Amino acid sequence: MVTLNRVSNQRASDFASVTRDDRRKCELFDLCKRLVPYKDAWNWQKDIVREKRTLIEKKEECPDTLIVLQHHPVYTLGTGSSTGYLNFDVEDAPYEVYRTERGGEVTYHGPGQLVMYPIINLRNHKMDLHWYLRALEEVVIRVLSSTFSIEASRVDGLTGVWVGDQKLAAIGIKVSHWITYHGLALNVTTDLKPFDWIVPCGIWNKKVGSIKGCYKKSDCVMDVMM
Repeated sequence: MVTLNRVSNQRASDFASVTRDDRRKCELFDLCKRLVPYKDAWNWQKDIVREKRTLIEKKEECPDTLIVLQHHPVYTLGTGSSTGYLNFDVEDAPYEVYRTERGGEVTYHGPGQLVMYPIINLRNHKMDLHWYLRALEEVVIRVLSSTFSIEASRVDGLTGVWVGDQKLAAIGIKVSHWITYHGLALNVTTDLKPFDWIVPCGIWNKKVGSIKGCYKKSDCVMDVMM
């Protein structure tokens, strides 16, 4: 388990920045094999957003950041999410429940799910939230195709990545002064039973799926998360 203080203290020494090209850098914090408490990761993101806002105000370079990790079991709700999508009493929840400032409805995070938090200044890319959401979907669609030979797609009117009627990746973001945080969650080897306690993303007539459930060669999938 990683606490916020431990992660923050190790940022410079334990994790290297990744240079995408000579003009723009992205610092990567690859914790994909660790379980990080949701609240710690949430606070960490907000700290980074504040740091980036300060850099922008000082007109200094503001590199992109990507955090990749897994969470202990937790339910999160978007800023306007309805508790009517919870199939349990909030006072007696099976796991911790957090209401956040991201968009979207309720979802579940847990072991075996790859969570990615891009914290980027859209001024350096494209100041268009629709474009950004579609870009996140496109990354997942391409990875599923190239790595797992899974043909995924979008569903008109809905955000996320789908295989048939199963949602493999959920996306919920917050943008503050054109700096993004929160992000996407891709079910790799996730236990899907906790989704039964909610109406995932507020969608009644769709299912939640995982790469493991779609991909027959499960040994290959397990290598991603173990």
